[in-house]
Amino acid sequence: MRYQKMFETKKANNALAYIPFVLLGDPTFDHSFQIIEKLIESGADALELGFAFSDPVADGPVIQEASLRPLDNGFSLKDGFILIQKVRMQYPDIPIGILTYANLVFAQGISHYYAMAKEAGVDSVLVADCPVQEASLFAEQAAAHNIDTVFIAPPDATDETLAQVAKHSQGYTYVLSRKGITGTEVSANQAKTDFLEKLRTFNSAPLVQGFGISTAEHVYQAAEAGVDGVITGSALVKIINQYYNEPHIMLDAIAKYAKTIATAAHQARNLIREGLINVDSGNDQRTTVGHGATS
Repeated sequence: MRYQKMFETKKANNALAYIPFVLLGDPTFDHSFQIIEKLIESGADALELGFAFSDPVADGPVIQEASLRPLDNGFSLKDGFILIQKVRMQYPDIPIGILTYANLVFAQGISHYYAMAKEAGVDSVLVADCPVQEASLFAEQAAAHNIDTVFIAPPDATDETLAQVAKHSQGYTYVLSRKGITGTEVSANQAKTDFLEKLRTFNSAPLVQGFGISTAEHVYQAAEAGVDGVITGSALVKIINQYYNEPHIMLDAIAKYAKTIATAAHQARNLIREGLINVDSGNDQRTTVGHGATS
């Protein structure tokens, strides 16, 4: 219900949702909580939180580097759920999603994992390395614990796969602008309109675009394509990688970046409608803002 309420509010305001991704426990438990506080205070509409994993196949080098810190510090799955519970107590209305990997779930026992997630206040779980066709065990336990199951819709998926993703993804549908791994080094391609239209034809949950979203320009392109929200991950984690030994600088940089992306997400549709943004989705993917504000 938290996702539904949030997306309804965004739709009423003609805005996209901004959903930042960070790793739990990075660089420490306390600093991780402070990072999440900054993200919410800076305009995040929901959270996507990850657990450090030794073999994160969907993640690029930025997040792989960051994963080493919680692992080296002995930050456990239990610690992560305690941290989520602390966030939930302070922010009772914000949707909280987990991005995880199948082995992390299996290691705890699927039912036990979802029970811990429910107790912590989690709204959704996305198992990044489990396609919709193989997810019945996860989906059954998610449903049993009243947790949404989120699936990824890749841009090269068949109509049959897109129909299955649309049918089973709850809370939101994670759409990719490109194939590959997460990262800021590869620019996001504007999500293909026909690909998004197919998902909507299949009555999908709200469409949220990720992978390669790192700038306000990418957000404007996503808005032009017609998605309902955007996820940024690697750009945020890159800031943490750079400044984790200087917490005050790190937190200020995170707040500044998050405000930039949140503002773009919340204003993009209206700016495009009013002709104040001309989104060029060609090869150079430049964005011009009519009143001189560029990111």
